[in-house]
Amino acid sequence: MKGMMALVLVLLVVLIFGGLSECKNAKVLDQYSSEYSAMSCREHTASITDFGGIGDGTTSNTKAFQAAINHLAEIAADGSGAQLFVPPGKWLTGSFNLTSHFTLFLHKDAVLLASQDESDYPIIVPLPSYGRGRDGKEKDATVGRYSSLIFGTNLTDVIVTGENGTINGQGALWWKKYKKGQLKYTRPYLIEILHSDQVQISDLTLLDSPSWNVHPVYSSNVIIKGLTIIAPTFPVSPNTDGINPDSCSNVLIEDCYIVSGDDCVAVKSGWDEYGISYAMPTQHLIIRRLTCISPDSAVIALGSEMSGGIQDVRAEDITAIHSESGIRIKTAVGRGGFVKDIFVRRMTMQTMKWAFWMTGNYGSHADDRYDPKALPVIQGISYSDMVAENVTMAARLEGIDGDPFTGICISNVTIGMAAKAKKVPWTCTDVSGGTNGVSPSPCDSLPGQAKTCPFPAEALPIENVELKACSLSVPVRKS
Repeated sequence: MKGMMALVLVLLVVLIFGGLSECKNAKVLDQYSSEYSAMSCREHTASITDFGGIGDGTTSNTKAFQAAINHLAEIAADGSGAQLFVPPGKWLTGSFNLTSHFTLFLHKDAVLLASQDESDYPIIVPLPSYGRGRDGKEKDATVGRYSSLIFGTNLTDVIVTGENGTINGQGALWWKKYKKGQLKYTRPYLIEILHSDQVQISDLTLLDSPSWNVHPVYSSNVIIKGLTIIAPTFPVSPNTDGINPDSCSNVLIEDCYIVSGDDCVAVKSGWDEYGISYAMPTQHLIIRRLTCISPDSAVIALGSEMSGGIQDVRAEDITAIHSESGIRIKTAVGRGGFVKDIFVRRMTMQTMKWAFWMTGNYGSHADDRYDPKALPVIQGISYSDMVAENVTMAARLEGIDGDPFTGICISNVTIGMAAKAKKVPWTCTDVSGGTNGVSPSPCDSLPGQAKTCPFPAEALPIENVELKACSLSVPVRKS
């Protein structure tokens, strides 16, 4: 009997201390909640950890992300929607595809780390409006291009957002390979959404993209807001454009801060004969409350791939700091297409090479099959209510011989020239229009006029979209 009691006592001690040890080492579930603004709220929520995700910065989570999204796509197929929560941690991943009626939500301490392994980015076909990849040093640019880190096509109602969580493209390796001509395909972008409607990308920090950061293409009703986009300036990070709306309509870009190795916002619509044939313009675009640093390129660029046309672009309340040009229109013989009805107002520029730059001689082409008779139409360009300081040259405006840029209007613009500014602040060839209240005095082809330059009074439809107050509540593991 005494032996039996002793055995029972030993077992009890083992169970008690074993249980305490397990409790000490166990991860306790805690409920995490957040509120955010979005085009659509979601009924279903899951965490990437529910699908085997490990945020240690070294374990690949590509399969976990795709499994999670595939699962949520099934339960949200009725339109109720689903959201995937990414908790604090460093989540290494390659390319993964989004789905409709879906939100990807990053905690403020969550970091998506883009894989540097080329095999983690499937090869996809070139965009039809480009006909080939864009990286000029590719060995065979017609074969395809690398898929973007976060990719989606033919979607409805898709959102990528968070609490200023981070997507780190880890682009240094890609930049080096590009410069050495070692890449067969176009580098991945961070976020690319194709052929989609109702898209929101907001409240994120994007770092060191291999190439472009955000690329909505062939899409409509797009909201991009509250982004911080940072990459080393050129030549360290070539072609790291910030936001590139491309053959899109009804787009709002607002409240973004961008430091770029290329253009901060580059508006596009296809390249040469491919863009002409695809014929899908970017139109009804508003850009506001943008701050940009781009020492080697433009704050807002229109083109150079604009062969499908660009029309009705409205930019206001823009701050440009230490950038090559404030607004730049880039095109060439062979582009075709048009850039017209462009309105920019209330822009502040500090330390610029040019305040305004237009060129019809931006000669990079997709291939040698472009039509030299395909001339672009550039007309109806309005700039107003601007102040600039420490500018090397006020404007460089170069149209095309036999195809002048027309309808240029500049009013209420004061440009303070740098101590070592060009002796002739304006150069103008093959352009026409008028100015009002501009200093220093413009060239003769832009004579004084009585009128001020227009800016549309009516709002675009995307400005009237009211974001909803959405919530997220999910169990998270705490050590």
